[in-house]
This record gives sequence, C-alpha cells and structure tokens, in this order.
Amino acid sequence: MGLSYFAGAAFRALTAGKTGPSLYDLCDPVLRGAGGGDPHLRKFYRIALANPALKPLLARAGLPQLLDQDRCRALRAALVAARDQASPDWDAVGRPLAALIDEFPQSHPRPPPVSTPARAPQRQELDRIILACARHLTGSFARNRFIPTYAAFNLVGDADFRGRDLALALREINARTYKNATLLFNLARVFVLGSPHLTALLDPPWRGIAEPMWEPVQIRHRSAYYDAFFAEALMDFLGSGLAAADDATAARTAIESMIRFCLQTSRESVPAPRDGAPFSVVTALAPPPHAEMSRFFWQLKSDLGFGSYVPDCDTTACSLSAATQYGTQDPMLEQPMLDFYAGYQVGGGDNRHAPTVAINDHVDFDGGVVTWIENAAGDRPFGNDLDPTLNLDVLELAFRNQARWRIADEARHLAVLRGIVRFQARLAESGEFANPRSHIYYLPELYCAYFGRCWAAFRAMPQATRDAVDPHGSFELIRRRVLAYVTDVLAAAEMNPFDAALAVLALAKLDADPETFAPALACLTESFGEGGRHAPYRAYEWNKMKTPTRILVGGREVTSAFVLSALVHARAASERHNGHGAARSPHLGRGPG
Repeated sequence: MGLSYFAGAAFRALTAGKTGPSLYDLCDPVLRGAGGGDPHLRKFYRIALANPALKPLLARAGLPQLLDQDRCRALRAALVAARDQASPDWDAVGRPLAALIDEFPQSHPRPPPVSTPARAPQRQELDRIILACARHLTGSFARNRFIPTYAAFNLVGDADFRGRDLALALREINARTYKNATLLFNLARVFVLGSPHLTALLDPPWRGIAEPMWEPVQIRHRSAYYDAFFAEALMDFLGSGLAAADDATAARTAIESMIRFCLQTSRESVPAPRDGAPFSVVTALAPPPHAEMSRFFWQLKSDLGFGSYVPDCDTTACSLSAATQYGTQDPMLEQPMLDFYAGYQVGGGDNRHAPTVAINDHVDFDGGVVTWIENAAGDRPFGNDLDPTLNLDVLELAFRNQARWRIADEARHLAVLRGIVRFQARLAESGEFANPRSHIYYLPELYCAYFGRCWAAFRAMPQATRDAVDPHGSFELIRRRVLAYVTDVLAAAEMNPFDAALAVLALAKLDADPETFAPALACLTESFGEGGRHAPYRAYEWNKMKTPTRILVGGREVTSAFVLSALVHARAASERHNGHGAARSPHLGRGPG
C-alpha cells in the first residue's frame, strides 16, 4: 500500500460519522484522570489508548451495539470491577467484552492461486541475492553493534483470539498488569473492527500470508532468540562458498559476538522444576542496556506493564543450537538439558507446568514442552502456553548434541524425545500443523521451515540413534505431510518474499525435487529490491504474540536472513540432486554430535 492509500484511509477514518458511543465515551468516566483503584489500569488507558495519536481516530469509531444501555452499563461495570477490586472475578469482567469480540469474526489471509508457470532463476541471480542479503546483515551489525529486530502493535488483534480466549487469558495470566493490557487492548479492538474505515487504515490488505511490518511505529530491540537466528543465517553464508575474505571476517565477527550475547549476556540461573538443581538458561529479553531499546521505549514498555521478562524454552534451545553449530565450547552445553526440559513437558506424571493460557487447546498437548521458564524468584508473569514450533527447536537441539548428551543411551532422555515426537506426529496426522490456531507465536509456514531444519539435524544422526528416537517412522510421516502442504497450498498460491523464503527452506531441507522450488525462487528474484535503498527486502511478520494484542516481530534484516538461508540451502539441494556436490548441509560447524 502506498502513501495515497494511507492518506485516503486516514481521511475517511477521521471524517467518518459516529454510529454509537466511542471508546472514550465508554471509558473516560471510569478511567480518565486520577482516582482510586488499580493505578496501572488508568495509566495504561492514558498512554496506550487515550494518547494524541490514537484519540482522533478512535473518537470517530462508535459502536452501535452500545446504544443498548444495558450492554453499555455492563461493560462499564466490568471496567470498574477491574479497576477497584483487589481480586476481581475475571470471568465476570471479561464476559460482556467477550460477547462483543465474537460479533466481529476475523479470518486469516487466503491468497489466490497462481496458475502462471514460474521461471526458474539462474544460479547467478541467486548468488547475487545471497551476497546482498549477507552484506545487509553484516553491514547492519557493523553500524549498530548488533542486528536489530522490530516489534509493532496491531490493534485489530489476532484472528485466532476469540471471546472464549479473552476469558481464558484474563483468568490464567499471572501478572495483573498483563491482564489489564489484555482487557483494554481487546476493548479497543472491537471499536477498530466496528469501523470499516479505521480497520482499512490500521489493517490494510497485503500480498501473501506473512503480514508486512507497516512503518513507522516499530520498537527496535535485541533478544538472544534473534541473535541465535541471525548467527545461524550467517553460518549458512560461510558454508556457501560465496564469502570473500572480507565478507567471511565480518560474518565471523558478528556470529561470535551474537553467540556471546546468547550464552553470557543473556544467561540466567534457575532451579530445575523437578529437583531444584541449578541450570543456566537464556532469558527472553535481557534488561537495559542489553536489550538495545531506547530509553523512551523501555520506559513506555514498563509503564504499559511489560517490564518483567523471564527465560523461555525456545530462546534457550535456539541459543544452544547456534553455539553447537559454530563449535563453541561452553559449560552450558554440557548440562543435561533434556532433564531440564522434562520438567516442563506435559504428561509424564508431572503436570505442574501444564499450559494455562491454552488458546490452542484443540491440540492434544501430551508430550509437548511449554514455553515459559520460571526465573529464580519463581516469576512467570504470562502464565504458560505451548507452541508446536518451539518443540521442534527442542528436538533439533537434542539431535545436534546427540553424542554429547547420549540421547540414545539414556532411557529418560529417550522418553522426553519420544514424547515430543508423538506430539508432532499427532499434529501431522490430524493436519492441525497447518491450522494457524494451533500455533501461539508462529505461522504454519514457519513451522514447515523449522521442521525442515529439524529434519536435517535428524537425518545427520546415526541410523541407530534415529531408530531409537523415532521407532515408528513418525518423522517420515511428518515430512510427507509438510511437503504436501508446502507444494500444494503455500507455493501454489500468491506469495510475498517472506512466504517464499519459508517455502524454499522447507523444500530444500526436506529433500524435495528442486523443480518444486521454482515458484518460490521466482518470487524471491522478482521481489528483490523491494526494500529500496535500505535493504534487499521489506520487513514481514516473523513471529507474534496473541496476548495482550497482536504484536508482530520482524524486520528487514529478518527477511534478509531468511532469504539468505533459503537460497543457500536451495543451491546445496540442487547440487546434491544433480550430483555436483557432496550430500551435506551448507552449514558451517560440527553438525550433530
């Protein structure tokens, strides 16, 4: 969407006639100004919703449903209860808003099919894009001393987050501030969705599945999860054979710095859930100055109630995986991490860490590992949830350390891994891996790419170890289902470059015929340069939060990293298929073991 689209949408939103009470008509009498009760609720309302940027837009968005005085009074009474009661009945607080949310159903993008045969790009085109993306990453690192990622709020919320999910989140999230944020963001959401002109401005249409990151309201920050991902992409570049001496030096400098950030700066000691033994894990967002967030945004984040972060199983797994691939020697890698993860696995007789914010509870969680790790003080502000892609990362880490951790020799380790494999197999058998609602933080398309990453690590293990971990051939079943989805659904429809990179990663790592790469490769070559003078590509949705509202995370550097890795693995897969190269991953590092 260009400037003319946004200008027109803004004009229509600012001049639209009100069709009922606005957010401010509802909330000002109970939340505006000073007063008693929970001060954070008032602060959040003032900063997040009643700010000068949003107020002119939301003031014109009226809800005809609230012309019904009974409904208006019920909503206002819920806000008063949330404000004044020390321990509100959150089910009662959420009930009138949940009913409104369900009156505005949303759907996920459904890109149209593409029937025009795609032209397979020349090898030189792919090499040019790989070099451009790699230099974008190393140049960004040189300028910033890290590679940034960005977060953006989307007030339309997530299509998977419905009325019953609001009630669940309000009841099960632990931090009062996070409950407040969830309540008020979702209240604003219904006013946005009730105004077609405002929805058109704040949620414009896009091409493909992954949502573009609309500027300018983005929060730059750094996390070990992102550093591990960028390090892995640059390792792919080093393994491609395309890095000249200067490029290789720049890439190694960035990789080594990012792995230090993961294993040293972001390290946190916590007690294991089963026996209290100390373990080093990796926190989701290190405190200032390490988060590389401006003072303004860090203070804003704290004011809005997002001041407390804890370690998580995914950031820990990806950080340790990147270190393993680079051949890093660190005591963290010698820890029996599968014993630690076992304490966060659903089932096995210990359900103390079962998911509480179970938005995706249509999925059978048995055998899966939950997301959030309690810190040393016992904090877990977001409750807990369970994401399928996270569980792939735990498997991949274990496969890369299969010899070090003796995964095939320890019965308790095999039990953990087989539980996760069974969890993944059920997702494939039912087709639920392709349902966006099954995922908490990721797109199904990203799940497919990450399964390819996990499959590559699985296939690199000795056959006896593979048989021990997966005695029923579940990985081959999942591979077939994922390939069918990527070729018949994802790559058969209109894609943007981020979708295309995910498709190529999945196809290349799952040993698909290179001829199936053509539609996605064509998208990547045709879109090259869309980022203008700043980057090879635009920013797209990489991962997201569904509570307290839809918060997207991505960036131009993220797109470059995914495209870089996708094209490196596509080149390697084509060489293997044509018999021109050894059947190995282009990754630098020791590989599994």
